[in-house]
Amino acid sequence: MNTLFILLQAAPAQAPQSGSWSMWVMLAVIFVIMWLFMIRPQRKQQKELQAFRDGLKKGDKVVTVGGIYGEIVEVNEKTALIRVDGDTKLRVDKQGLVRDNSDMQQ
Repeated sequence: MNTLFILLQAAPAQAPQSGSWSMWVMLAVIFVIMWLFMIRPQRKQQKELQAFRDGLKKGDKVVTVGGIYGEIVEVNEKTALIRVDGDTKLRVDKQGLVRDNSDMQQ
């Protein structure tokens, strides 16, 4: 048993050189696929959401991250005042406004 162990340690492990370039090609292909299906759509969605937040104006109907539906009363640089129900108004950060609900039924 000891002799077999010594022989295995003495034999140097040779990695095939022909397979190394194919490994790099596969890694590059995997990165491109990840970029096409994961990173690119997420960036597009973030740009659309930022454009929505930058384009907020009085009277727009919105939903907050917490699920509160309301209508924009006033818009500042970083915050927005939304009317929730009757005379109830909330000041929220614009980053907390998720989407426009004008096409949804209330």
